[in-house]
Amino acid sequence: MNTPNKLTILRILLSPVFIVLFLDDSLYFRLGALLVFIIAAATDIADGYLARRTGVITRFGTFIDPLADKILVSSAFIAFVALDYARAWMVAVIIGREFLITGLRSLAAYQGTVISSTPWAKIKTAMQMISVALILVYINVESIYEYRGETLSIFPPEQAKIVFDWMLGITAGVTALTGIEYVVRYYPALKNILR
Repeated sequence: MNTPNKLTILRILLSPVFIVLFLDDSLYFRLGALLVFIIAAATDIADGYLARRTGVITRFGTFIDPLADKILVSSAFIAFVALDYARAWMVAVIIGREFLITGLRSLAAYQGTVISSTPWAKIKTAMQMISVALILVYINVESIYEYRGETLSIFPPEQAKIVFDWMLGITAGVTALTGIEYVVRYYPALKNILR
């Protein structure tokens, strides 16, 4: 197995570690979750860079890399819903789109058809990662204040949740639109696959 694929597998393995750390309300576990997410996100950048630089692009890597992204981001969003930092319907839109398109791409790949990522899909992935990172940073800052016995007054949770609603609402909208874009753009190929 080549290095980019090893990094992708590492990202998948880090996802449950992230959830276990994040769902514990201890400050150190939350900080650990943030660190794990940063490392996992860095493997996403690194594996793509190494694959392009060395020319080691495999079918397995093409399939597993976007799946690893979806597992990591979905894990974070589900954890946010569990702790009431994200609305379940927004997360359902994001995760539903991700696994629907991943399933269609997998079917296409199985039949020898490559459905490439679009520029908007890459923007969507960046928006999701940024949303997760910002919410994680906020939760960690809030945890630090709680650890000190103080209340976060600069940007209180009530305001933060309104901002997160807007941010995730826009992200969910873009995510849904990229799903529609895939279906429209690759409709002839998908029609043949689903026969």
